[in-house]
Formats: sequence, C-alpha cells, structure tokens
Amino acid sequence: MQSILRKFLGLLSRVGADLNDDDDLRLKKSLLVICAFPFMFAGAAWGLMYALFREPLAGAIPLSYAVVSLLSIIYFGFTRRYHIFRFSQLVLILLLPFLLMLTLGGFISGSGVIVWAVICPLGALLFDELGHAFRWFLAFVGLVILSAFLPSHANNLSPATVMFFFAINIFGVASLVFLMVSYFVGQKNAFQAKSEALLLNILPKEIAAILKDEQRIIADHYDGASVLFADMVNFTPMSAEMTPVEMVELLNEIFSHFDGLVEKYNLEKIKTVGDCYMVAAGVPRPRPDHALALTRLALEMRAFIKSRAFRASRPVDFRIGINSGPVLAGVIGRKKFIYDLWGDAVNTASRMESHGAGGAIQIARATYDLIKDDFACEPRGTVNVKGKGEMDVWFVTGAK
Repeated sequence: MQSILRKFLGLLSRVGADLNDDDDLRLKKSLLVICAFPFMFAGAAWGLMYALFREPLAGAIPLSYAVVSLLSIIYFGFTRRYHIFRFSQLVLILLLPFLLMLTLGGFISGSGVIVWAVICPLGALLFDELGHAFRWFLAFVGLVILSAFLPSHANNLSPATVMFFFAINIFGVASLVFLMVSYFVGQKNAFQAKSEALLLNILPKEIAAILKDEQRIIADHYDGASVLFADMVNFTPMSAEMTPVEMVELLNEIFSHFDGLVEKYNLEKIKTVGDCYMVAAGVPRPRPDHALALTRLALEMRAFIKSRAFRASRPVDFRIGINSGPVLAGVIGRKKFIYDLWGDAVNTASRMESHGAGGAIQIARATYDLIKDDFACEPRGTVNVKGKGEMDVWFVTGAK
C-alpha cells in the first residue's frame, strides 16, 4: 500500500509540471495538486453524509465542490496555468464552507463548518505571495464576521448529529492542515538538503557555514599548508584526437576517483581547470601533517593512473607537483564564487608540476624537509623554475 501511495503521489506531483519551473514553484504546484485531491474526496464524503441525514441541498454543495475541483485539476493538467488553478482552489475552499453554513442555518446549526475556510489563507501562505495571503485572510475574517449577523434557522440534523459534525469538522481541518504542512516542510527540507549538498561540493563546509550566516569577505592566512597540482601529460594532442564526449568521460573517470581519495584523506579539493587538478592540505582545517597527507594522496593518485587501462588515444599519465608553506585562502566573487588559494607557496607548487615529468611526483625543499623521514625521495638536482630561479627538487618514490 505504501508503494502504491508513493506512486500515486508521484503521478499527482507531475500534474501541470513544467521543465522550466524552479524548485520552489515545482513544490507549490505539486503540493496544491496533492492537497486538492483529499479536499475533493472530503467534499464528496461530506456531501453524501448530509444527503443521508436528509439535507439534500447541503449535500449538493460539497458534492458540487468536488466536481468543480476535479475539473480545475484536469484543466490545470492540460493548460499548466498555475495562477488560474491556484485562484480557483482558494475561492472554492473559501466559499464552500460559507455556503454550506448558510444552507444548514448558521454557525451552530452548521456544526462550525465555516472553520474549513481557514484552509484558504493558510493555503495562500504556501502557494501564493505573502501579500496575497493577507488579502485571503481578510476575506476569511469578513465571512466569519458576516456569518455572525446572518439569521439562523433549523435544519433536519439532530443535536447529536450536529455535535458529530462539529467533531469531524475540527478533526478533518486539523488533519488536512497537518498533512499539508508536513508534506510542504518535508519537501522544503529535501530541497534544502540538495542545495546544501551542492554548496558543499563548491565550498568547504566551514566556509559555507560562514557565508550562510555572515556577509563579509573571507580571507584567512595559514602559516603551514601544502598544495598539490596534477596535470595530464599530452592533454592537448589527446583532446584533438578524441571526441569531446570521450575526453570529458576520461577526465570524469579520473577526477571522480581523485575526489574519493581526497575525501579519504580529509583534504580539500580546490578546483579543476581543464585537465589540471588542485588539492590542498591544512586549509581551511589546519593540520600538522599536511605535507604527509598530501604526499600519501599523490602516491595513490599515481598508483591509480598506472594500474588503470583507460580508453584513450594515448597512454594516460600525470605530472604531480607539491609544495608547502604559508598561503592565503578565501572566497572571491559574488556569483559562481570559488574558494581559492594564493601565495608564493601556491605558485611554486604549480611550477613543481609544470617543470616535472610524466608519472613523477616532484616536490620542493619546503615539502622535502617535512616528509623526508617518512617517504623515500630521490634528488633530481636543481631546476631553473620560472620566476624563482634555480631550485633544489626531489621525486617522491614511495613510503619508507
């Protein structure tokens, strides 16, 4: 039954859906359709009960509501005119209880059926704008005040039946409002969780938390951090020989695996630019073993590339460069922003990669001094690094 109910709700949620809808409008549409159905069935049930209690005119009103509501749902499904569908549903739920109360002879004789009309302004809060919802609320208040001055008359309902309808009216309104709000909150939470996951794919969780709570420039200095750059060898000729789809699939396969390794070592992926992959350790979470952790990552990255047979026009290989030192980290931009690193240590790490060799992990002295007791490093000698001059560099060959 739960599976059938989920499938049925899924079908209802797609009535009137449009591919151009944003998440908020999609939620409002699906919720209004899903709410319209139980209201429609409730109207039919109330109509049949009033007919059984010898109030055919009172029974005809909620039955008519059920028919008109169904027609409006069908109309919405074909036309996707949400504003017309929303207006019709709000008008129906506002006028139905009032007309039913008039037929039954007033507020008391009508078993407080006017309470159903409160769903109109509450629904407007969920499905419409706040200003419009206030107008619907004023309309509800006006009808309630008007009902107090209308003359009352007797009906065919016994006192016990009147009390019975009082009970089911209160129970029915409370149940439907609770279910409506619960569904809305649940869907809102689901959308929020998706948005949160997307945000955490762009920014570190510590930075995302700051941006959500504060509007300020984020720029932090870290005395000790390590930065890794990995770049595919012969990327330009390979991209000319492979189709765009094949090239993207290749990079996605490799970088997805790299992402898993970054998560394994609790490091921070900074960005990918084309075939270049950038990772940092020690930011935004300082850690004393930043160089060691990043070196372990580099060795696993290299091992993965060497052990995997990729579907590419040429053998796949990467140059990897690492450097350590103080860095500045922060968020730049207001739209499509990015968490990035700056500083001489970052520039040198990039040079370690670009001046490196395929399949090699090249490090500068700052990193060598931090890892030499734990990893085997082979001196390469001095390399003339652009903007830095002659530098001593090493190749990391493995763990000791």
